[in-house]
Amino acid sequence: MEGDIFSGIANGSQVNSKVLQTFQKSFMQVQNILDQNRLLINEINQNHESRIPDNLTRNVGLIRELNNNVRRVVDLYGDLSSSCAKTREASSEGESGGTLKSDGKSGQKRIRSG
Repeated sequence: MEGDIFSGIANGSQVNSKVLQTFQKSFMQVQNILDQNRLLINEINQNHESRIPDNLTRNVGLIRELNNNVRRVVDLYGDLSSSCAKTREASSEGESGGTLKSDGKSGQKRIRSG
């Protein structure tokens, strides 16, 4: 299944294997966090249903951990989106023959005739 996702990204354009590895690493991190969140949510639900004061108190910490994990997932997806945009910019710049400077301006030189 993972191969299908990444082959879709590479379809129609050349994708550097380093970029592909970065995407795979990010998606694996996200999946691990989401798996952890599933376990946290199950424990939170069990504690809530038990109505035992100690379990309800423990939920405060578990919910904080869950919120932090959600923030981490958002950050990872933001980084991934940014990385994808940079890759597409570099790819389209490579096709046009120009280079992109850090200020966002094209580095193509003008050729004078004459």
